[in-house]
Amino acid sequence: MAAMAHTDIARQHWSQRILPSAWRPYARLARWDRPIGIWLLLFPCWWSLAMAWDGSRAALPDLVLQFALFGIGAIAMRGAGCTWNDILDRDVDAQVERTRGRPIPAGEIGVRAAMVFLLAQSVIGLLVLLSFPPFAMAVGAASLLVVAIYPLMKRLTDWPQVVLGFAFNWGALLGWAVLRGEIGWPAVSLYIGGIAWTLVYDTIYAMQDQRDDAIVGVRSTARRFAGYPVLWLSFFAIVAVLLFGGAIHLGALGWPAWLGLAAAAAHLVWQIATLKPHDPADCLAKFRANRHLGWLLLFGLLAGRALT
Repeated sequence: MAAMAHTDIARQHWSQRILPSAWRPYARLARWDRPIGIWLLLFPCWWSLAMAWDGSRAALPDLVLQFALFGIGAIAMRGAGCTWNDILDRDVDAQVERTRGRPIPAGEIGVRAAMVFLLAQSVIGLLVLLSFPPFAMAVGAASLLVVAIYPLMKRLTDWPQVVLGFAFNWGALLGWAVLRGEIGWPAVSLYIGGIAWTLVYDTIYAMQDQRDDAIVGVRSTARRFAGYPVLWLSFFAIVAVLLFGGAIHLGALGWPAWLGLAAAAAHLVWQIATLKPHDPADCLAKFRANRHLGWLLLFGLLAGRALT
């Protein structure tokens, strides 16, 4: 979708064309016009569900139901997280070229209205959580602290992407807990691998703002790794692939899972080898391309479990 020169807001997205004009700023606040964040939050959930599934046809209806519930939850909680982030970052966002057009710094939505919208999205997420078994509910609730503190980390550490990884990959633990009633080692390996993957894609995303971030004092791994970006991205990509492979091995999945992992690894190689760290448009395109990696690995995991 096309975006304005100073921002990644997609003005041609359906949410900015079809929704009533009064609703459109809220859609942008929740990033509905930029669904890549939903996919990045959702894929670890779906990967975990695919691995935790027993591979039987009898369990397919429940698997499909859980896929749908996690999809609803990801839309609601990603939107809530973005809303919370923009409330806390409204003064900083006003000073950064890419973010000054967001609804709060642009004056389209007040802080009080944003808080009400945050509450409404959180209620939807809560309803999804309450549909899970008790142990899984506890696992899901445990993620809320990490989600709440993430927006503050960019002021305190050069590694806020690690905290984002903790939050965005929690579904790797939750999906397994929903279907298995525990947290197994395959889910743990998948979770830590997801954190390494987040360090790849969100470092690339943060490269768009390196200049402005240095001016306003926002910290990130993009600034931390500025001298050797390819080396660091390659390191975390290797860690992610190894840990995803560990999850497949521990989960005893069939050969299609390894094929999916090989395709995902090739995608990471392409991202890093062709990345232009000082070209914001290229960084945004590479960041968004991670949805393809998510699908490649998901199809492999589903087929690998079906054949075991």
